Amino acid sequence: MRWLDHRDPIPATLRGAVIALGNFDGFHRGHQAVAGEAIDWAHAEGRPSIIATFDPHPVRFFKPDVPPFRLTTLEQRQELYLAAGATAMLVFHFDADLAGTSAEDFIRTILIDRLGAHGVVTGSDFTFGKGAKGNVDLLKTMGGALGLESCVVEAVEKDGIVSSSRIREALRDGDPQLAADLLTRPFAIRGVVEHGDKRGRTIGYPTANIAIDEYLRPKYGIYAVTGRILQTGEVLKGAANIGIRPQFEPPKELLEPYFFDFAGDLYGQEIEVAFHHFLRGEAKFDSLDGLIAQMERDCAEAKRLLA
Repeated sequence: MRWLDHRDPIPATLRGAVIALGNFDGFHRGHQAVAGEAIDWAHAEGRPSIIATFDPHPVRFFKPDVPPFRLTTLEQRQELYLAAGATAMLVFHFDADLAGTSAEDFIRTILIDRLGAHGVVTGSDFTFGKGAKGNVDLLKTMGGALGLESCVVEAVEKDGIVSSSRIREALRDGDPQLAADLLTRPFAIRGVVEHGDKRGRTIGYPTANIAIDEYLRPKYGIYAVTGRILQTGEVLKGAANIGIRPQFEPPKELLEPYFFDFAGDLYGQEIEVAFHHFLRGEAKFDSLDGLIAQMERDCAEAKRLLA
């Protein structure tokens, strides 16, 4: 799948595409509806289809100190867009130049001249251009006058409007099942397994330590999880702690999955940990024996839920 940069000339074979415009971080049900409309339109006319995204997220650019809120990495998005049937992923690199581009120049200079778009599909609340002054009405009027067709997809509802904000709230509340329902897949953190202090190994629960980086922090605690080893595709079941490990000093924020019935070496490998069920919050125990006894109960419950 092609990975395009909005600052570069687009390959001739991808000019005349239909572009799904949005940030599409979570690529949830609503995002999938917008992308699906673009892909169907492109297929009907024998055109390439492109799904766009922004990196960094505009909120991160304007408010660099905001707590982490990312639901996917660019690599995860590329895989999701490919699975949806898109021809290519377009990354708008959000910097001062793009932030200062007027809505009119975004349409004329970027969408039409540089990208050669035939049509664009957006959600009804999509805004763009300096000061977010561009909207679907401007796309329809100005874009239409310049030969750029546009289509608007209304918000998708599932017991309320599906949104990235709602998904983030569910994860922060310790409800990964609601988040998965809205995403159509479990929320998953991807990272390279690093060496830790190996305390888990000494108590019979060796964990794979993964930095959380810029991902949204779900509610700290213990989860029933699955892990996928990207190199081999192998899927493992387990229980994971995400948080600061209050039992041990010094506190260190980590994602630490323990995979059942696995004795291989994961150091240096990239894995993706998917959150299925929240079991309990983080806790500090009076003794190491108390911690181990609780871990045994956590693993038994995780196995039951994942069976």
